Amino acid sequence: MILPWLILIPFIGGLLCWQGERFGHVLPRWIALITMGLLFGLSLWLWVSGDFTLAPAPDGGPRWAHEFVIDWIPRLGITIHLAMDGLSVLMVTLTGLLGVLSVLCSWNEIQNRVGFFHLNLMWILGGVVGVFLAVDLFLFFFFWEMMLVPMYFLIALWGHSGSDGRTRITAATKFFIFTQASGLVMLVSILALVFVHFNQTGVLSFNYADLLKTELAPGTEYLLMLGFFVAFAVKFPVVPVHSWLPDAHAQAPTAGSVDLAGILLKTAAYGLLRFALPLFPNASAEFAPIAQWLGVFAIVYGALLSFAQTDIKRLVAYSSVSHMGFVLIAIYSGSQIALQGAVVQMVAHGLSAAALFILCGQLYERLHTRDLSQMGGIWARMPWLPAISLFFAAAALGLPGTGNFVGEFLILIGSFPSAPWVVVLAACGLVLGSVYALAMIHRAYFGPVRQEAALPGLKARELSMVLGLGALLILLGVYPQPVLDTSAASMHGVQQWLAGALDQLASGR
Repeated sequence: MILPWLILIPFIGGLLCWQGERFGHVLPRWIALITMGLLFGLSLWLWVSGDFTLAPAPDGGPRWAHEFVIDWIPRLGITIHLAMDGLSVLMVTLTGLLGVLSVLCSWNEIQNRVGFFHLNLMWILGGVVGVFLAVDLFLFFFFWEMMLVPMYFLIALWGHSGSDGRTRITAATKFFIFTQASGLVMLVSILALVFVHFNQTGVLSFNYADLLKTELAPGTEYLLMLGFFVAFAVKFPVVPVHSWLPDAHAQAPTAGSVDLAGILLKTAAYGLLRFALPLFPNASAEFAPIAQWLGVFAIVYGALLSFAQTDIKRLVAYSSVSHMGFVLIAIYSGSQIALQGAVVQMVAHGLSAAALFILCGQLYERLHTRDLSQMGGIWARMPWLPAISLFFAAAALGLPGTGNFVGEFLILIGSFPSAPWVVVLAACGLVLGSVYALAMIHRAYFGPVRQEAALPGLKARELSMVLGLGALLILLGVYPQPVLDTSAASMHGVQQWLAGALDQLASGR
């Protein structure tokens, strides 16, 4: 029953926050913090105590470290089937950690409808945990769509005022339409896959293990794979379906930005690794060069647009587009090293992007602007925050000794044998990354003083959050072995599916 509780705890905690609002603003915050602390503690315990040498693989079908199955709609073959392997446990642990931080960073920022705010925050995180654990495709789709509504409310009700005609309502609506429309494309693909399986076996089933055995004609497989890829590409986000992301980030409250960058983008990478590649290996192998070039384009395009931004949150948002391009290259590389690098990069990017958005939130609270042209001369006027921002900017561009460097290095070295030109251009994108990261620090913290008012330093709560994230990033950079060991079996399974299909494709040519 531990897996259902991982999902139920945020949902129950959210309802308690909502009802606790009648007793004041403080109670919902503490309920939310305890809820997320419990989720994080349980996921850590599962990580430490679980045997993650088991994972889904083409030779033996899905094997899981933890599993929970109960019938839901038997007539349609729909079950509540939750399962955990090394990839799932890392993502759920990251969700728990960033959930705690998103509650802490909104402690003073949110002052109206505090209970309802935490209800939406908890339900987003509950939906994300559901995505990471569901292996029934109907249940996966249910959680995938369920995340959208509370995130819409989070941006629309508590978002920041926009600039240049951009409003938080527009940003929330754009996010909802993009992700909802792409999710419906995935639903069509899921139903088509289920009906093909039904025609072959006479059994109606949404179960992952059953659908893995479905034999698909090449054209059908390619179309169904594209349906899944479109849904994941929007959430990833892959250029050109990325335009919702900068608006959503810029207008979202700090907690919303932390969850968006740290966790929601990772659900797309997880979906590709868990569903798109194993269910459609031959079509994925055929599509791999296109996906990798899309990744390269995202790296360069995201870096160039980051450099052009004047809004500091939009700059960090475009940098997320750039960094997730490395993960896309790794997923379609067919290399075990690159795939494990992708997992490290997902964890490291979750930590560094969350920290940068928390720091942007602290800057906004003090300066009441996100416009870089209105900043400057802050380095000597505010203790801690500028130096910590410099560290996370350097970490985001892949400074050796941080987790981002390990992830990007493994991705580049693992992908090089199969796609050397892709890797060369992606590495050039790293140079552009250093340009926009250092330009952000220069424009925000150095130069002439724009505002003469004294600026308060970071409080103990704020300082402990960012220093904790910094320590975890350095630990991941210096000693990534626990993450690599945990993800090894899962990534080996994914690599087998794709490598087998790539070999068949090469021999066919």
